[in-house]
Amino acid sequence: MIYRVHCPRQRRARQRIVLWLTLGAFLLGLLLPRDARAQDPRIRDLTLQQGAAPVRLVGYGLVVGLDGTGDRAMAGRGMGQTVLSIANLLRRFQVEVPAEVLQPRNVAAVMVTAEVSPFLRAGGRFDVSVASLGDARSLKGGVLFVTPLLADVGGPAVASAQGPMLLSDGSSPRDLTGPVETSGRIPQGGMIELDLPRPTLADDSKLLLREPDLATASRIASVIDSVIGKGTATVEDDGAVALAITASGTERAATLARIRSLRVRPERAARVVIDGRDGTIVAGGDLVLSEALVSHGPVTLTIGQPADSTATRGDVRLPNGVSVQRVASALHAVQVTPGEIAAIFASLKEVGALAAEVIVR
Repeated sequence: MIYRVHCPRQRRARQRIVLWLTLGAFLLGLLLPRDARAQDPRIRDLTLQQGAAPVRLVGYGLVVGLDGTGDRAMAGRGMGQTVLSIANLLRRFQVEVPAEVLQPRNVAAVMVTAEVSPFLRAGGRFDVSVASLGDARSLKGGVLFVTPLLADVGGPAVASAQGPMLLSDGSSPRDLTGPVETSGRIPQGGMIELDLPRPTLADDSKLLLREPDLATASRIASVIDSVIGKGTATVEDDGAVALAITASGTERAATLARIRSLRVRPERAARVVIDGRDGTIVAGGDLVLSEALVSHGPVTLTIGQPADSTATRGDVRLPNGVSVQRVASALHAVQVTPGEIAAIFASLKEVGALAAEVIVR
C-alpha cells in the first residue's frame, strides 16, 4: 500500500528531474561555442580560380559641382590639364568655349580606379575609387562626370563610372585632426559595358592560394581528397593545388562548387598591420616581444624591465614577453604619434625582438 501511494509522486519527481536536465542541456548548448571547424574559412575564401584574377580598370575624369575647392590651375599661359579637359568635354557637346577664359574652381581632375571580377557581365555594377590629380583642396560635394574605364592603357573602354562622391574616412598625413577630402569612392558607381575575357569551367583545373603557404596548400589538398576522393587534389607548390576532375558540364560545376564550400583551417601568418595615419594596430593574439631597446626621436621603448606606471612620453618600460597589444596600448597611452609607432615596430622586427612581418599602410 505504501508503495502504491508514493509511486505517482516518485514518477512526477523523476519527470521533473528529466525536464530540468533536458532544459539545462538545451541552454548549455546555446552557451557553448560552435564546432571550431564551422568557424574556419571556406576554400573559396582562401583561393582563386585559375585565370580568374580580378581585372584592374583605370580612367581619367572630372569631378564637378565643387564649392570653389577644385583645381586652382588658371587659364591662359601654362594652363593645366583641368582647363583643357573641360574645354574638350564641352566640345563633345558642340559647345565651343576658348580654354583661355575658363577658371574652373568648381572642377577637379581625378584618376578613377577599380578591381572587378572577370565573370561580371555587361550591365554589372561595382565600386570605384577616385583620387585628385591636381591641387584641389576638397572633393566634398562633387559628382564624377561619366568616365570611361580601360583595362589596358590605349585599349578600348570596357566600363564607365559616374556618381556622387563618398569621401574616405581617416586622417590626413599632414594634419592628423582633419579628414582626407581629396580621395573617396563611389559605391556601385561603375558599370561594365563590354564582357571581359574570362576562363571556363573546363579551364578550372587549379586552385591558386591568395596567400601562398605550403602548410595551407597541404591542408586544402587533404580536405578535398577526404571528401571528394583520394587523388583529386595535388599540391604543386606553396601557391597552387591542382585538381583532377574527370566530370564535365553540370556535374563538374557541382563538384567544383562542393570543393569551394569545404572548410579549411589555414596556417596563421605572424603579422602585424599598422595604419600609419591613425595608429591602428592589428595583430595575432599570440605574438610576444623579447628584450629590446628602441630609441626613436623623443621616444625610448625598453622591453625587459618591470612595467613603470609613471612612464612619460619619452620613457616607456615593459617586461620581457609582453604582447603586441600591450606595447601598442602603452605607446598610445603616452600619445606616441602613428608614424613613430610604425617606426618603433619596424625597428623591433629588425633587431629580432618581434618574430613577425610588419606591414605599414
